[in-house]
Amino acid sequence: MWLPILGLILGVSLGFLTDLQIPHEYGNYLSIAVLAALDTLLGGIRAHLQRVYDDQVFITGFFFNILLAAGLAFLGVHLGVDLYLAAIFAFGVRLFQNLAVIRRVLLTKWSEYRKVSATNTTK
Repeated sequence: MWLPILGLILGVSLGFLTDLQIPHEYGNYLSIAVLAALDTLLGGIRAHLQRVYDDQVFITGFFFNILLAAGLAFLGVHLGVDLYLAAIFAFGVRLFQNLAVIRRVLLTKWSEYRKVSATNTTK
């Protein structure tokens, strides 16, 4: 669980500390890569909460999703078709699905915690 959060903190810190300028032509690629990375990060958090997290699955999924999304955008640019929209749609849907599952898991755990603490205070 600590690996995705550490990577996020490290990436955001490096982004704020450097004065790196991305050319406008690469804006679509970067936005899709960030969306794919966020999808993978939330998928890792979801897997951890459901107790099925695996480092290898997370790392390979992270790089595969980024490369796939950037590759779709690259192919779309060369074909003259906005294929990056398909990646945005797919990763956007998965992002919201992961958020919904995370919310449900956290609400279930919170509800169970309240029941246990209510039972302990009545004893």
